[in-house]
Amino acid sequence: MNELKTMKAYPFLLNGEWKDSTSEKLIGIESPSGNDNVGEVQAMTEHEVNAAIAGANDAQQNWARKSFAARAQLLYAWAEQLLEMKDELAATIMKEVGKGLASAEKEVIRTADFIKYTAEEGKRLHGELINGGSFNAGSANKFALVNRNPVGVVLAISPFNYPVNLSAAKIAPALMGGNAVVFKPATQGAIGGTLMVEALDKAGLPSGLVNLVTGKGSEIGDHLITHPQIDLINFTGGSKTGKSISQKASMVPVILELGGKDPAIVLEDADLDKAAADIVSGGFSYSGQRCTAIKRVLVQDETADALLSKIKEKMEGLKVGAPEDNADVTPLISSKAADYVTGLIEDALEKGAALVKGNHRNGNLIYPTLLDGVTKDMDVAWEEPFGPVIPVIRVKNVEEAIHIANESEYGLQASIFTRNMEKAIHIGNELEVGSVQINGKTERGPDHFPFLGVKSSGVGVQGIRKSIESMTREKVTVLNMTQG
Repeated sequence: MNELKTMKAYPFLLNGEWKDSTSEKLIGIESPSGNDNVGEVQAMTEHEVNAAIAGANDAQQNWARKSFAARAQLLYAWAEQLLEMKDELAATIMKEVGKGLASAEKEVIRTADFIKYTAEEGKRLHGELINGGSFNAGSANKFALVNRNPVGVVLAISPFNYPVNLSAAKIAPALMGGNAVVFKPATQGAIGGTLMVEALDKAGLPSGLVNLVTGKGSEIGDHLITHPQIDLINFTGGSKTGKSISQKASMVPVILELGGKDPAIVLEDADLDKAAADIVSGGFSYSGQRCTAIKRVLVQDETADALLSKIKEKMEGLKVGAPEDNADVTPLISSKAADYVTGLIEDALEKGAALVKGNHRNGNLIYPTLLDGVTKDMDVAWEEPFGPVIPVIRVKNVEEAIHIANESEYGLQASIFTRNMEKAIHIGNELEVGSVQINGKTERGPDHFPFLGVKSSGVGVQGIRKSIESMTREKVTVLNMTQG
């Protein structure tokens, strides 16, 4: 695999061999900045996809017989290989998805930590023994032995924004649970995903246990998700695509990590400096291209002016520019994405929103934008921009803030800023979201915390232990003991 590092056209891993597709078609990957061709990946054929799934199915049966300790050894070795490749991976992430180099390096380190923790957590998974006599006396001679078994072959489909971390977050728990994986990275992010799999291959990956599939989702996606030998689908991406996958998958279980419209609710007694800092960080880091980014602020009118002033002030500290310069706000992933964000801003301004700061564009680069006076008839109040724009919606009271937050089709996370913990917990209980952050920005992690969304934000629970459990199934063996 030494040639992988210098090749412009990256191969895929199929049953232990790095190959070029028989389609002889390549997909070019350009940097979001538009000034660099990062490389090309293979456009695989349906026949090659079938071979990947069949090979994974064969490899899984042997892997399932391995001890948890043996599975953990592969994960430890993988984490070490990732750290050895940190500089190459970080540079690739920076070029391919436009993330600042420092953030890209942190992603690789965080991924290695995630994999090592997964190995440790997997070794602590235990079954249970249930005494039938605890239900009624007539069942005292029955015992249920409950273990967790692999589901089989997991289809892991990752997004562009964390091409290494959110890929490994699917693969590592699946492997620790005794599964095989067919890994389909997002096209923009596929080179980073390929290098991540190279690290796993170097770590001693058994042939076929993880197969890499590259190509456009529009061409091979349906074939993958409807394949009869796929036993579980773990997808991160847009809600529209996630809902389509869920429908087409039919009886195949799914784990879906989808979009969000995460609100920050700021009460009148909040520490406004703290709230403003977290809103700016939570809304604008990596240009807002995160499902957990703060995507709207709900604040009472009497507090709004002071909060807006502090948000605007803290926005001055954001570095806007190229990822090579470690900017906080960098070009969006594509011109299509930038056009969409621009459209949301223009719609809001046409309908009466006030521009506090921003609304400047240079190619795919959109400067961080703060809008005041956003109302419910504006698209930006409801749509997920996946870009650096924060709409501020003024409300009369907390009840109105809760109502607007819950009107959203999304339900990923929410932030509440207040010094009143009792009120914060009450509000949190009323919000239709998977997680509530009190006096902190919405974000994923720590990675061993449960992570989930409701409504259009997802199905299933992740977070290291929860991910392993979600990608295994309980198997009950009833022991009928002879009475003495």
